[in-house]
Amino acid sequence: MPSISNYQRSSGVLLPLTSLPGPFGIGDLGPMAIYWIDTLATARQVWWQLLPVGPTGFGDSPYQSPSTFAGNLNLISPEVLRTDDLASATDVAAVELPEGPIEYTAVIQAKRQIISTAFKRFQAGDAPNLQAPFRQFLERESNWVNDFALFAAVKDRFGGSPWWLWPKPLAFRDLGSIAAVAKELADQVHAQQFGQFLFFRQWATLRTYAASRGIRLLGDLPIYVAEDSADVWCHPDLFMLDANRRPIFVAGVPPDYFSQTGQLWGNPLYNWEAHHQTSFCWWIDRMRAALRLFDQIRVDHFRGIEAFWAVPAGDHTAEGGQWLPGPRDLLLGALRNAIGSLPVVAEDLGFITPGVDELRERFGLPGMRILQFAFGGAVEGRFLPHRFTRDLLVTTGTHDNDTTRSWLDGLTGVERQTFEAYVPGADRDPVWSLIRTAWASVSEQAITPLQDLLGLGSAARMNTPGKASGNWRWRATVADVVNPIWAEQLAAYSRVYERVGPEPALGCRGT
Repeated sequence: MPSISNYQRSSGVLLPLTSLPGPFGIGDLGPMAIYWIDTLATARQVWWQLLPVGPTGFGDSPYQSPSTFAGNLNLISPEVLRTDDLASATDVAAVELPEGPIEYTAVIQAKRQIISTAFKRFQAGDAPNLQAPFRQFLERESNWVNDFALFAAVKDRFGGSPWWLWPKPLAFRDLGSIAAVAKELADQVHAQQFGQFLFFRQWATLRTYAASRGIRLLGDLPIYVAEDSADVWCHPDLFMLDANRRPIFVAGVPPDYFSQTGQLWGNPLYNWEAHHQTSFCWWIDRMRAALRLFDQIRVDHFRGIEAFWAVPAGDHTAEGGQWLPGPRDLLLGALRNAIGSLPVVAEDLGFITPGVDELRERFGLPGMRILQFAFGGAVEGRFLPHRFTRDLLVTTGTHDNDTTRSWLDGLTGVERQTFEAYVPGADRDPVWSLIRTAWASVSEQAITPLQDLLGLGSAARMNTPGKASGNWRWRATVADVVNPIWAEQLAAYSRVYERVGPEPALGCRGT
């Protein structure tokens, strides 16, 4: 089986960028991200796993983004803006917010304020060294950034209303109406473009630093996009829409042991025939854009490439859906032909058929295994480590799972006995014993969320599927990410089980 990274065996930590500590109400691309990378290097890790970093949508979810190409402006660092001469110390201090869980309304307001300040300074002639890079960015990203900037500006113009509630000529992208609104909102469009430039400039700096410390970035690509997105607005032909450009079917998964009525996600489904006729150009652009951000990409709900659950639009549950064939080898073959070897992890959780496994294996893509699923709740044998193969990413839990500490509290007596009989040391230190089991497995990649390294309970859970609000808010403390007490133990496990990254350089920040 092919190796899934440049390291035969490797490991890392899942920590959403938003969960980093810092003085601006949300984790960002500033100094704390640098310290975190240093900590990962000290702990002899290879991977920093992140959630999607695009703009968030309904319920503050990174999986309901208004653009699959754009960056999340809430992640822009005010401190880096000051370094770039785009903000003063007073400007930065004015947008400081309390530590603790993310309050998205306050964060969005504060980040809009500081980015607006930066744009006004740029227009006034400050930071002249950024003029040429900004022009180059607009040229390089012209396949999406102009459309997204117009989409965002028009959306603000109509108070955040979804695009299908805009005046029909705009909703249907009448050329005359688009030209008129682009002229009317030219300053707002330019500001949106500049915000995207700032995000990708800061991201590039962070990724370069991560590479210098031997840290690779594992990103996340949701298979679907939000209906209220620039992607659907600009490319309605690529989705299964009716004459009014509303979805005919929406995405979800059928009833299973996790949900008696299935899960109804509501995303519009792809018109795969249209993608095939255009040689999957949109998907190729999408994958290339993701690889400019990340070294490896976890494709969420890989199952949908083999076959997808199509629920009639308007249904209130996912029960009435049907399986329809996905693009399978046509899509993956087009991506491989255009890009080369695909550094992709296939998120193959849920109801998986032999066809899904065969598709994944034909293209040499690793799958995923979650250790919690081996011992508690709806147990599946494929999640037991003695059944693992090398071509897998194993993790104690994902962003959708409860923390391991809280999951343990919910096990039945029999489940706990099974867990302790299987996992060495589980009767003494169950959380770290599960981490050790992941690291000891034959699977080439092992990941654990930071919450498990800290032994945190359910208050630190990132997301509860089916819960519409209150998710995506957890943040670590400075002590958790800067020279934390867990780093030495994780480094020891990584040495014992041959997962260590490069020896960390001496004299680096945060070491």
